[in-house]
Amino acid sequence: MIAIRARGARGTALACALALGASGCGLSAELDRERHPQGRPTPTPSRTRTVQPPVTPAPMSPAPVTPAPGRSHAVPVQPRTGCPSSGVRLDTGDEDAAMGLRSMTLTLTNCGDRPYRLNGHPTLRVLDEAGAPLPGVRTVAGTDEVFMAPKDPGPEPLTLAPGESARSGLYWRMAAENGTYLRVGPQRGRAAVTVRAREPLDIGPENVLGTTAWAPTAR
Repeated sequence: MIAIRARGARGTALACALALGASGCGLSAELDRERHPQGRPTPTPSRTRTVQPPVTPAPMSPAPVTPAPGRSHAVPVQPRTGCPSSGVRLDTGDEDAAMGLRSMTLTLTNCGDRPYRLNGHPTLRVLDEAGAPLPGVRTVAGTDEVFMAPKDPGPEPLTLAPGESARSGLYWRMAAENGTYLRVGPQRGRAAVTVRAREPLDIGPENVLGTTAWAPTAR
């Protein structure tokens, strides 16, 4: 009798287990119901995905522009062509050399539409490649301080008609340093312009640049 009851109990338990499995109830679900008799399910933890903001690349700075060798963009010079607003153009000639003496011709042309008056010597300053004055170089009216330079004939009043020109001679002794530009004024008290010499002026510190007075250019 007892054996029959035992077998009946095991059969009942097996039937219950089958019934729970068929109804979708597992052991964990049963335990959950026991812990939460009101029927509230255990919340399932959710995984939060962190979204990184997009990375914006830093803007690239433009590469520095290197000036071409032999050219200077910092020194404003008289335009190579055309007539300046002053109505006159100043130009340098080729350089001559003999026994350490250097010479160059400076020409002033009246390119305007009215007469232009001159009387005296040009004013000059020798500049380097960067446009800075060469230290120690003196410019004088006349040629007495330049050894072997020809005599200055002296100033005389000139009136240049449109299209006419005058010239002045520049003289110095050879030295180690080179001047690239000349800051030239037609005469004292008039506005100066910067012109690039056709050839470097090998004139250095403690040197003298002598000038002759303006004279009419031979036709």
